[in-house]
Amino acid sequence: MIDILFPKLHKEGYRFLAIAAVVTFVLLLISNFLGIISFIITIWVYYFFRDPERFPINDENYLLSPADGVISQITEVSGPIEFGLENKKFTRVSIFMNIFDCHVNRIPSSGKIDQIFYKSGKYINATLDKASDENERNYVKMTNSNGDELILVQIAGMIARRIVCEIKENDETKQGNKFGMIRFGSRVDLYFEKYQLMVKPNQKTVAGETIIARKK
Repeated sequence: MIDILFPKLHKEGYRFLAIAAVVTFVLLLISNFLGIISFIITIWVYYFFRDPERFPINDENYLLSPADGVISQITEVSGPIEFGLENKKFTRVSIFMNIFDCHVNRIPSSGKIDQIFYKSGKYINATLDKASDENERNYVKMTNSNGDELILVQIAGMIARRIVCEIKENDETKQGNKFGMIRFGSRVDLYFEKYQLMVKPNQKTVAGETIIARKK
């Protein structure tokens, strides 16, 4: 019960929480109404940066969700040109995170990080298809323990202005491990092939727990 009411805070949140708390204190000295509004915002900041424990299936025949949120789109697309994969076809599952979702991103399958590529861009609505090509984004290409190529793309949304990536090229990582977060509303795309889809559009997902696909 304590963990639900007071979840662990992601390290990215301490600075924002401290700023919100100071602002609340100052506003309370000026106006009770403004102070209460600021206090509510401070609570939201705390919960936005929450970092709850997750329990992955630990089975490499399955791909787990990289993000909390709602599946906004499932489509067959060419691979990212940034990795020279434009001539390969992938299934792309897009997960939209609103401002009330946990924004900690997690690895869908154990493996090695091959490449990371950051690209600056716009801040249009992350639910739109063109956000994959126009918004600020961070690409992560990895090879999992089955030898399959997976691509994760962190995409900034209308509010987000900071993509955090906590892994490096050549890192070995485990299924369900944290690899970053996006601040204040965003989207994560997962590209894969040779796996059977197990989700549908508008389905809710939990990072590190919801099964997205299984090995064919």
